[in-house]
Amino acid sequence: MTLATAIIDASRPRSRDAHVLRWDGAAQLLLPDGSQLFDIDEALADELTLAGSSADGAATAAILARLGLEPRADRCASTPDDRRVRAISLAVAQSCNLGCGYCYAQGGSFGGSPKGMDLGTAQAAIDMLLRETLPYEQVNIAFLGGEPLMGRDVVHASTRYAVEEAARRGIAVSFSITTNGTLVSERDIELFDAHRFAVTVSLDGVGGDHDLQRPFKGGRGSYARIMERIAPLLGGGRGCQVSARVTVTPRNLDLLPMLNHFTDIGFHSVGFSPMLSAPGEQDEMQERHLHSMLEQMVSCGREFEARTAAGERYPFLNLLNALREIHRGTHRPYPCGAGAGYLGVSAEGELAACHRFVDAPEGAMGTLADGVDRERQDVWLNERHVHAQPGCRSCWARYLCAGGCHHETLSRGRPACDFIRGWLHYAIGAYGRLSRTRPDFIGQLVR
Repeated sequence: MTLATAIIDASRPRSRDAHVLRWDGAAQLLLPDGSQLFDIDEALADELTLAGSSADGAATAAILARLGLEPRADRCASTPDDRRVRAISLAVAQSCNLGCGYCYAQGGSFGGSPKGMDLGTAQAAIDMLLRETLPYEQVNIAFLGGEPLMGRDVVHASTRYAVEEAARRGIAVSFSITTNGTLVSERDIELFDAHRFAVTVSLDGVGGDHDLQRPFKGGRGSYARIMERIAPLLGGGRGCQVSARVTVTPRNLDLLPMLNHFTDIGFHSVGFSPMLSAPGEQDEMQERHLHSMLEQMVSCGREFEARTAAGERYPFLNLLNALREIHRGTHRPYPCGAGAGYLGVSAEGELAACHRFVDAPEGAMGTLADGVDRERQDVWLNERHVHAQPGCRSCWARYLCAGGCHHETLSRGRPACDFIRGWLHYAIGAYGRLSRTRPDFIGQLVR
């Protein structure tokens, strides 16, 4: 039995109300209700495991009742009341200079002709964001594409506009940008530093491995150009935080060397995301690839555990994020704010559920001119609620996963449930182990 098979088997849903984990002679109990985590003894772990084989869940419910842990009224049963927009992404350039075969945005144009957002549209989107925001609340503006720096002038001018308007209203504003890195200039770096941008650079490997997946449109590799352009951003002493985001396909599954390399050259964090929905099936992760990725993710996680126990900082973003979610007891009915507190804005001012649904009818949410389509939003939030997703109601991970990325599930279904549960199962165990070896580290996790 492979490591991935063992983890996936251990993480299979046996009860919708409880999940038992065992490692190194220890046992834990996760209650989906409130994502509550408890250390338990072996006898209780055995009892709950046996009860999990009961088809109707009555045996597990009886044990939880005896322990005073009966499920409470579901706090996630309804759609959110507060639907004020708190974050937007601006598709300032629906075009790109790279030719990544797996791109969901089809080269940045989202299946249409290349477009660029004008400053007036960007300012109107910012006005919409700020209009219903109260003083001292915070909003976020993300610049995406395509490649957003193909719309550099709009990125710079709209940032200045947002800073001035937010300050006038007493609102805090933060900024982020996701870029392929090939066009980053000294002027851009000054902007990122001055306004403390969260900068995410898309990198799919080192050297030729990256070039295989992310070449320029003419076929030339892009890695050397990216490293040259982003070198001033790496390391300490800057106002911005710089992350590497790796899209994982069947061609770049060797994750730990990649993580170590990007960490060594100065990225503040490194994260991996499986490609689940691509224009071509050859770029999509199948079951065997997801098993390989899970083993690689666990290898990265074990390196994180070892280095953290030794007092080192190791910026493996996937595990850091999972530990934070577990620590705060995340309990959510949606995987993100898409279609509610977060909207994407196309170059022409159309509103979308998120940046992935730009120019896609299934994610349409209105226009800047007419405002948010509340009827469409109601339908979206009802249909996308975790309780409405096939299979989710019986899964112990439902309020940590919340049904998965909307774009991916609408495009392809849920091929990654075993992978996601397996990863969360490992992460919960890592949380328990680090609680023993580095309680100070666990105490510093943001609630």
